[in-house]
Amino acid sequence: MDLSSQETFPLRIAQYMHRVDFEDGGPPRAVVDLSRVLHERGHEVTLVTTDARDVPEEWNNQGSGPEVLVLPQPALPGSMFKAAQLAPMKDLLGRLDVMQLHGPWERANAQLGKLARAARVPYVISLRGMLDDWCMTQGGLKKRLYLKLAGRKLLEGAAYVHCTADDELAQSGKWFPRGRGRVVPNLIDLEPYGSLPGPEEARQAYSFLADGPTLLFLSRIHVKKGIEHLIEAARRLGESGTPVQVAIAGSGDDDYVDKLRQQVESAGLGERVHFLGHVGGSLKYSLYQAADVFVLPTSQENFGFVQFEAMACGTPVMTTNLVDTWREIVDSGGGVAVDQNAAAIVAGLQPLLDQPEQREVMGRLGREWVLKELAVDTIAGRLEAMYTDAAAGL
Repeated sequence: MDLSSQETFPLRIAQYMHRVDFEDGGPPRAVVDLSRVLHERGHEVTLVTTDARDVPEEWNNQGSGPEVLVLPQPALPGSMFKAAQLAPMKDLLGRLDVMQLHGPWERANAQLGKLARAARVPYVISLRGMLDDWCMTQGGLKKRLYLKLAGRKLLEGAAYVHCTADDELAQSGKWFPRGRGRVVPNLIDLEPYGSLPGPEEARQAYSFLADGPTLLFLSRIHVKKGIEHLIEAARRLGESGTPVQVAIAGSGDDDYVDKLRQQVESAGLGERVHFLGHVGGSLKYSLYQAADVFVLPTSQENFGFVQFEAMACGTPVMTTNLVDTWREIVDSGGGVAVDQNAAAIVAGLQPLLDQPEQREVMGRLGREWVLKELAVDTIAGRLEAMYTDAAAGL
């Protein structure tokens, strides 16, 4: 196929993600949304995985979406495939213009990258924040060893290393000095945010929303998310005369949740901090709308879908300056970014809690920014340009 022009369509694209399980957080959701949108825009898309748990059923059963190729679970140590297990992938590569891999630490990605290079099929690899400075402090010695043995070759052999923010590329680029980084934000399905349900559904489900301003955390519960800082901030706000409700929505690390519950009891916040578990569907959007401020006190986030979901719902966002997209959030007018500690969170929240009119303005500006700057057609066009350049060897 002649891909000398970016106007050439359709492309034949494969997306590989080891597990499509939404409990793993944003990346599998991103891959599903990306595959669907590319398919709807006329491309020939194959989603390849070893675990299709949250692949839409109609894709498998009705053939109404992208093709789905389910590979067997890797049979070798380190989650690596035996050669025979990759036969379907070799066949697929012979029909592709470009392949996209997700995450640098999946051993199978190194195998697939090697297959693609042998077949002269260009590939893009998305980092998903995994080479950010904070991430590289977690098990850093093993990660550096893997980069030396296989990871750097995977990254530098890619047509592009896909980052979702300039800050992510700035942090990660040192790990693939001869590679080519390219920044394109994640694609978000914004259709549900065009007509929002309003806050009443959440208010009926959660009576505490009527008792004072509410701070909402909604994400995968993991130690890196820094929820303990939010709980401590709530304690300090109460002591200073600004009691708040805190809604913690999400599932994840049970041990971490137990520690957080202990912290809540020790702080005397048992009536003010609420663990909601997983919240989805229209109730999730309603909860965003019912909250006064969305707070993500995380140690690291390369994109952070939930921040932009909150903004799309018209809710002001507070995040940390450890998030790769914090500059975009602040520049949008829809959020603030602070250091990751309780004192900074309190200092950033107090003006918002004292001034409802400021929250209203921030909510409006954030929603307008997301619907414009992260519009599906805009981001899909940038991704298509990246794929086309990769396929053309540019």
